[in-house]
Amino acid sequence: MAEEPKWYVVHTYSGYENKVASSIEKAVENRRLQDLIFAVSVPTEKVMEISENRQVEVERKVFPGYVLVKMIMTDDSWHVVRNTRGVTGFVGPGSKPVALTEDEVAKLGIDRRETVSIAYGVGDSVRIVAGPFANFVGVVNEISLSENRVRVTVSMFGRETPVELELSQVALMEY
Repeated sequence: MAEEPKWYVVHTYSGYENKVASSIEKAVENRRLQDLIFAVSVPTEKVMEISENRQVEVERKVFPGYVLVKMIMTDDSWHVVRNTRGVTGFVGPGSKPVALTEDEVAKLGIDRRETVSIAYGVGDSVRIVAGPFANFVGVVNEISLSENRVRVTVSMFGRETPVELELSQVALMEY
C-alpha cells in the first residue's frame, strides 16, 4: 500500500514564502516528483486595513516565515524541499520533520474537500457568522461556488461596502 501524503511545515526566511513555494513547485515539475510532492501552500487571509482614511482590503500571510507542503516523506522529497533556496528547515525536533495532525490541517483549512451547501441566494439578507466581519448583516451580491466565495454588501461607517467571504462564513437571516 502506498503511503498517504501528509502536510509538513517548512521554515523559510521571512518575506521569501512565495519565492520558496514557487521554487519548490518548479523543482517538483523539473524532477517529475508529482507522485511525492502534491501541493505547496502559503496560507493567507484577506483583512481590511484603514490607510489614509480609506478602507483597503489587503492579503496578509497567516504564518509569516512558513510554507506548508503536502508530500510523502522520502529521502528524495526531503532533499528537494530542504535544499530549496530560502528554506531553513522543516518544523520538528532536530532534523526530523513532523507532519501536521488531521485536526491541525482541518483548523488551518488548507486541505478542504467538503462541499458547502448554502441556504441563501443573490439578493438575500444574510448575517456574517465568522471572521473579522462576524455579526454584520448584509445583502448577497454574487456567489461563486467554484471559488467557495460570496460577495456581500454591508453597511460600515455609513457606507455600503462590498466584502468577499467564504461561503461558510455567511448564514441566511432568520426573522
